[in-house]
Amino acid sequence: MAHDLHAASPAARRVFETADETLGYSISQVCFEGPAERLQDTQFAQPALFTTSIACLEAARELGGVSNEPPSFVAGHSLGEYTALVAAKAIDFADGVRLVQERGRLMAEAAQQQPGAMAALLGLDEDRVAELCDEAGAEVCNINAPGQIVIGGTPAAVDAAMALALERGAQRGIKLRVSGAFHTSLMQPAAEGMARAVAVAAIHDATVPVVVNTTGAAIARAQELRDELVSQLIQPVQWLRSVQYLVEHGIDSVIEFGPGRVLTGLARRIDRSIAVRNVSDITSARATTTAPTPP
Repeated sequence: MAHDLHAASPAARRVFETADETLGYSISQVCFEGPAERLQDTQFAQPALFTTSIACLEAARELGGVSNEPPSFVAGHSLGEYTALVAAKAIDFADGVRLVQERGRLMAEAAQQQPGAMAALLGLDEDRVAELCDEAGAEVCNINAPGQIVIGGTPAAVDAAMALALERGAQRGIKLRVSGAFHTSLMQPAAEGMARAVAVAAIHDATVPVVVNTTGAAIARAQELRDELVSQLIQPVQWLRSVQYLVEHGIDSVIEFGPGRVLTGLARRIDRSIAVRNVSDITSARATTTAPTPP
C-alpha cells in the first residue's frame, strides 16, 4: 500500500519518514510489506491508513493534482476525521499520527475487554433500523447513505438485529470483519482514554470548517474539535447528513484522499449531482485537466 507514492513523491516520502520517526517503528514498512494480518489489526491499520491518506494529500499538492488553495470544507469518516483535521491545519501530522496510534491502541483494548461485532444492513431506513436495534440490544454505528446503515454491539445483539432486519424487509445483512463494535457504547473505555490524550494534544482552531461525524454539521473551534474526537468513538458516524450538509452549502465536487473509493461512492449514492475524484496513488496525485467524474 502506497509504495509508489513513497518512491515517486518527495512530499509523500517525508510524510512516511515523519510517521516512522514519531511512532518509533516503521509504519511505512507495514504499509509497503504487510503482512496482511498486521494491516488488519486496528493498532497498525489506523496509523497506516492515516499516514497513507496524508501522503496522498501531500503528493497531490506537490504534483499539482490539487490546488494549494484551502478547500471550502473538509470532512472524514471515522478515522478519516483526523485526515480532515490535518487538512484544516487544526493539528499537524506528527501530533495526528500520535493521536491515531493511541486511538488504535485504545480501541483494540476496549474490543478485547468487551468483544463486539458490526454488520451492514441494506434496504431499511434509519427509523426502522433504530427500532430493531432497540429490540435486539444493538446500536446504530454508521448512517452511510439511504438504505445503508451499519449496526454494532455484542455478537449476540448484532445477530439478533440482523435476523429482525431480514424478517422486516432488509435486502441483506453483511457481517463486517472488525475486531470490535466501533462507534457504540462498548467503546466507552476508549473514549475515556482519548479524552486524556486530546486534552494534552496541540489542537488549534481549524482554518476551514470541519463537517464532523457526530452531527453532520461544521465546526472549527479547537475545544469543539477536541470534544468531537472523543464523542465520535461512541456515537454514530453521520455520513449521510455530512454529505447533505455539503450539498446544502453549495458543494458540487469532492476529492477523497487515501486507499479506496468508498466515500466518493457513498457521496454519489447520496446525491448524484456531486462530481467526485479519488487520490489514492501516484497517478491520481498528478495534475490532470480532466474534470472529476463519478466512480
